[in-house]
Amino acid sequence: MLGNLRNGLAMLLVCFFVTGCGFHLKQASYLPEDLRALQLTGDDQKSALFEQLKYELQRSQVKVNEGDSINHSSAAPELHLYKDSLSRQTLSLFSNGQVAQYELAYVVSYRLTRPNQAPYEQSFELYRNYQDDPNNSLAKSKELEIILSEMRKLATKRIIRELSQL
Repeated sequence: MLGNLRNGLAMLLVCFFVTGCGFHLKQASYLPEDLRALQLTGDDQKSALFEQLKYELQRSQVKVNEGDSINHSSAAPELHLYKDSLSRQTLSLFSNGQVAQYELAYVVSYRLTRPNQAPYEQSFELYRNYQDDPNNSLAKSKELEIILSEMRKLATKRIIRELSQL
């Protein structure tokens, strides 16, 4: 009985300290007011990264207008997504000389153009290790798809986080 009371009191004190210090769980990134409506363009507007970015922007309550950069109003900021690329480098080999592990490098670049301001260009790389198994090539190709999908999600969240800090 006394042990339960101590545990309950300890938990209550922890809750008071955590709320008292101003700690809050991270919410969705909030973009500046002038970025609440964007013209979204890209080198490849049918790519999975472009679609993922559009979805994440809409989740962040941004009004997204798609189209090419020629037909948009100069009053709206333009977010242009350059073509993404994936490269892989061999990290290790099996004893028979086949590749055992790759390092995947996913490169993403974008440009934000605001009216009466210099364009903001950013590029970053995400890395992930991938173990290959020639005997299970079908399963490994599905795993590679999942890893690439996760890297796209990370990339779009990073773009939105970087835009929220402008």
